[in-house]
Amino acid sequence: MTGRLYRIDAAVLDALSAQARSAPRLRKNLNLHASETDACNRLLNALEPGTYVQPHRHLDPLKDETMLMVRGRLGVIAFHDDGRIAEAVVIEAGGPRPGVNIPHGLFHATVCREPGAVFFEAKAGPYRPLAPEERAPWAPPEGSPGVAAYLQTLLARVPAR
Repeated sequence: MTGRLYRIDAAVLDALSAQARSAPRLRKNLNLHASETDACNRLLNALEPGTYVQPHRHLDPLKDETMLMVRGRLGVIAFHDDGRIAEAVVIEAGGPRPGVNIPHGLFHATVCREPGAVFFEAKAGPYRPLAPEERAPWAPPEGSPGVAAYLQTLLARVPAR
């Protein structure tokens, strides 16, 4: 035997959500991969209502991104390159659409639709921070004055229930 199972149970999800609730950005991730240099990055992301994820894209052709809801509901929004919304969908644990696959090069963002939302994310590694050209130039950067109004615009595109 070379290791032990890492059990992802309600206690793990509850603890991660509690960390997200108390974090300034209202989100927290739990890496399931051993190192950021691993060929595949797998993680749990907990988000709380009010968090803002600036629209972005991954230009590396190996960095398609898969998101599967473990708990709760999120809106996933895809954008045209000029910032117009191309589509918005709800993904929900146990719902008719539990996840999405986001192709590389597509601008996208998530909006949290209920407390305690957690999703599983997988994409090719190694991890690297977003380059300037991967951040949407037409969307406010995190922490800037226009975030609250822009977030309300995005939330309006994704039904609360």
